[in-house]
Amino acid sequence: MKFTHLNDAGTAYMVDVTEKSPTVRSATAQGEVACSPEVLQALRDGTVPKGDVLAVARIAGISAAKKVPDLLPLAHTIGVHGCVVDLSIEDDHVFISATVRTADRTGVEMEALTAVTVAALAVIDMVKGVDRSAVIRRCGIVAKSGGRSGDWSREL
Repeated sequence: MKFTHLNDAGTAYMVDVTEKSPTVRSATAQGEVACSPEVLQALRDGTVPKGDVLAVARIAGISAAKKVPDLLPLAHTIGVHGCVVDLSIEDDHVFISATVRTADRTGVEMEALTAVTVAALAVIDMVKGVDRSAVIRRCGIVAKSGGRSGDWSREL
């Protein structure tokens, strides 16, 4: 198996995408924040002391998708042309989904994953005073489209 960010000597480097043509690409990631029943009820009722948890997490996720090159040293700076972060309260967790779109030379999988994980961190930050046991779980890419490798999907 050959890793794209390692040269023949095994040294990490940034892949040169200069010659690649921009194409429309998208990626969707999903994740969960498991919370206590009390926190989930407070989220449903809108009574979490720090405020609107889902709104803060949504904005945090969108903002994070645009900061990936600042966080991951080999990631390219690309145009994030669309980012949708959805959160919903399920039976035993907060479900988070992020879809990021671009028309650029490389994919947006890291942007979608970053949006989900930072949104999850924002949820935990907002509820930690009420539930210190909240935990991020089952985070991953569930779909991507565009680029040389084409479309791909799975269920988590």
